[in-house]
Amino acid sequence: MMILISYDIATNYKNGTERLRKVAKLCQNYGIRVQNSVFECNIDYQTYLLIKKNLSDIIEKKVDSIRFYELGNNFEGHIVHISAKKTWDFVETLII
Repeated sequence: MMILISYDIATNYKNGTERLRKVAKLCQNYGIRVQNSVFECNIDYQTYLLIKKNLSDIIEKKVDSIRFYELGNNFEGHIVHISAKKTWDFVETLII
C-alpha cells in the first residue's frame, strides 16, 4: 500500500534539529523523499503501523506534526507529478 508521510518538526524547540534528523532518517529507510519533508512509502500494513509508532515516539507532540495519507494499493492513478524531479516506479522492488 502507498503511504504519503509529511512532517513539520519545530527545530526552534528543544532538540528540534535532532528530532528532524531522526524523522527524516526513519522515513528514508522505508520510502522515497519526494519533497523536503514528504516521503512516498510503498509498504505493507504492519510496516505502516511500525513506522507510525516509531515516528510518534520521536516527535514532540506539543510542537511537531506528522501526517499520514493512505493512498492504498491502487495509487498509480491518484498521483500527479509536475516538475523536473524523477518520478519513481513503485512497482519494481525498492532496495535501500
